[in-house]
Amino acid sequence: MPDRQPTPIGGSSPGETAPTVLPCRNQPELRAVPHVDRDGGGSGSMPAVFPWGRRKVLLLNATFEPLTALSLRRAVVLVVCGKAEVVHGDASGLVLHSSKSEVLVPSVIRLSSYVRVPYRGRVPMTRAGLMHRDRYRCAYCGGRAETIDHVVPRSRGGPHTWTNCVACCAKCNHRKADKLLSELGWRLRVVPAAPRGPHWRLLAGVAEADPQWLPYLGEPAA
Repeated sequence: MPDRQPTPIGGSSPGETAPTVLPCRNQPELRAVPHVDRDGGGSGSMPAVFPWGRRKVLLLNATFEPLTALSLRRAVVLVVCGKAEVVHGDASGLVLHSSKSEVLVPSVIRLSSYVRVPYRGRVPMTRAGLMHRDRYRCAYCGGRAETIDHVVPRSRGGPHTWTNCVACCAKCNHRKADKLLSELGWRLRVVPAAPRGPHWRLLAGVAEADPQWLPYLGEPAA
């Protein structure tokens, strides 16, 4: 699998230069096995190829600023090549083994050297980001949100923006349909606004964040 450079949170706009992390040559082939203690305990099961594509790892700059969410394979390559260090390992304690080394499956890693982060504009509006902003609560009734609703329906000229979109439960979404709040006598629990801060670009791109990431992402504003 080719070695790729990490992409800044939310990607870079035309004309921007992405942070560069040089590739590592001779990447080791790693396999995951359950953690075995030094006394010989553990399951003793045979090594199995780890499902690389199912996990994401938070990449921090040398200053602990969140940069992006990497694939597990890319994160391990950076650690093995000495370009990053493991800040938090996977809670299950899985260890990746090669013929010459072993690496704890990471959840959060930190670059060994600082990389310049290019200017980033507004946070892109995504379903994941909006759900994080509204904390998965319906903007109308406060129940568990399952979908997104346009406060001013698109059929009536409403834009697809942070200030006109809210998390919504299926029941309220069905009842509201293409009506205005004034026609229903409804009120928003919180006035929707565009989130700010570097961590929001990462949250806009991931459906669920590992709990170990949260101290580095800041407190999401509802």
